[in-house]
Amino acid sequence: MNLSRYTKRAILGGVIALAVIGLSTFMLGKLSGYEAKELIKSSIDGLNTLCNTIALASATILALMLTLLGVSSNTSSSLKDDHYKHILQLAKLDTVIFVASILFFLIFNLPVTESENIPANWFSTIYYITLGISTILSSALVVVVLMLYNTIANIIKIVGLGIKDHPLAMQVQEEGEDDTD
Repeated sequence: MNLSRYTKRAILGGVIALAVIGLSTFMLGKLSGYEAKELIKSSIDGLNTLCNTIALASATILALMLTLLGVSSNTSSSLKDDHYKHILQLAKLDTVIFVASILFFLIFNLPVTESENIPANWFSTIYYITLGISTILSSALVVVVLMLYNTIANIIKIVGLGIKDHPLAMQVQEEGEDDTD
């Protein structure tokens, strides 16, 4: 998959967010099964809220991308295929995040801490898995927002400010110009 510099920059922002959240988790130290079970009980509402928020944000971003496509197609400036490929990458990633957040919302609603069949030493693993999932979902949403920002900034530069030599703007030949050299 060919990634533009804008996408690479957005991914870097997501990796930085992932590192910050991961470092915070690492600083908590090792937990016993009982401590992890209590932390799961106290954090499950927050995890559900996080998944709901990410699903809502992803769905909203997908809906607003239709407006973005309308603006892109109704401009007097011609946009290169790379612009539309970038929007397609953004839509695919956003859809994956939407589906994942809904699935993990459902999983986080399972009454794990009430189950008698789960050994106590598993709760620390379950706790770290839930932290990992929430970290990855949050970081992925950061990537989507940064990609969306880059797309909007490019459209503003090309359409709103009329920058003709932008890498995503097609070079339109003026009448009377000859492209033979």
